[in-house]
Amino acid sequence: MINSNGKLVKDEEAVIAINNRGYAYGDALFETIRVNSGSILFWEDHYFRLMASMRILRMQIPMQFTPEFLEEEILSMVEKNGLTNATARVKLIVNRVSGGLYTPDSNEVEYTIVVSSISSGFYTISDQKYEVTLFKDHYVVADLLSTLKSNNRIINILGGIFAKENSFENCLLLNSNKMVVEALNGNLFLVKGSTIKTPPLSDGCLRGVLRTQLLKILKKLPDYEVEEASISPFELQKADELFITNVVTGIQPITKFRKKEYDTVISKRILGALNARIRLGD
Repeated sequence: MINSNGKLVKDEEAVIAINNRGYAYGDALFETIRVNSGSILFWEDHYFRLMASMRILRMQIPMQFTPEFLEEEILSMVEKNGLTNATARVKLIVNRVSGGLYTPDSNEVEYTIVVSSISSGFYTISDQKYEVTLFKDHYVVADLLSTLKSNNRIINILGGIFAKENSFENCLLLNSNKMVVEALNGNLFLVKGSTIKTPPLSDGCLRGVLRTQLLKILKKLPDYEVEEASISPFELQKADELFITNVVTGIQPITKFRKKEYDTVISKRILGALNARIRLGD
């Protein structure tokens, strides 16, 4: 079942109009949310990121879009799909209503909620190889719009095709200043000694929800110094560890970039701290 602007629709009957602005112009935002046993992980971060993004895109926020209303809508769809006692992946899409060409007739919005299942209740790390490369055909613009989770993800799509055609598990994206920004599906963290770095939002990386959570966790671990600073391609081969983060996968260690192979010791330690935070409901 799918929630289409408050109405329940069977998957096979769900359609969008040809003039849907999310489809026609990429005039839409989305949140990818993880729900464990009927509990939304990091809901506050998701909600406030969505509200901030809607304001930046000058979308009119409906009065009903309270945290409680959207949370109830999400959990209701999880229940309708029989996943209340399981782990679910939820995609909440908000698009501007149809009308107009580039300039919309209205800034009002509509929403869709789609739910699917995830096998593992807590975050885990696989010991399988995970090799990445740089995607240099196109670059991320280092500006505010690049930090939003919008439907304008053509660079990520082309990077995914490039990775698949060349037998890589993922690609790392560069911004227009030739700095490493993020992976195709998440934020990037670099470990060198006791320093853990991640690109700053000013470089154009996504304002990731798990990125926000990990920065909070890392600042409480006295063994590490945390930096939000630009990462050059040269630094990648000097790092001890690299890992990618998103709310669905958790932490994905990179095992190889070019000829450099990486440890996963720190990644696994941080994953333990993340799962502990989830257990405590923090």
